[in-house]
Amino acid sequence: MTARAESFSRIFAQLWGARDVAGLAGLMVEDAEMLSLTGGWAEGRAEIEALLASEFAGAFGRSRLVSGKTRLRTLGPGTVILQQRFVLSGLLDGAGRDIGRTGAMLIAVLVAGPDGWQAVTLQFSAVDP
Repeated sequence: MTARAESFSRIFAQLWGARDVAGLAGLMVEDAEMLSLTGGWAEGRAEIEALLASEFAGAFGRSRLVSGKTRLRTLGPGTVILQQRFVLSGLLDGAGRDIGRTGAMLIAVLVAGPDGWQAVTLQFSAVDP
């Protein structure tokens, strides 16, 4: 969880680089929903953690995120939409070969709670670099 909404994407990238699936799932409320880069869908922290673990065991095993443009839009007290652009590198094909870089966009609805900012819903999609 993050103390400030502005730090959510930085912490997400750090946890991604550490392959910390429990930490990534912990950035989300208990009943959060996530659409992953591979098109995987998960509901709830346990499913999100399992989805991320399977993705890190495959194509994202050596991946890294570099942050680009960030945009926060306030929806109301304690609720924001985060749009974070990343460059994703270190992707692997089925044979384990590096397939280069791609752009990615993280879009999340964040809510402030007693323990900080967490995602209610999060979409992580590939975009043009």
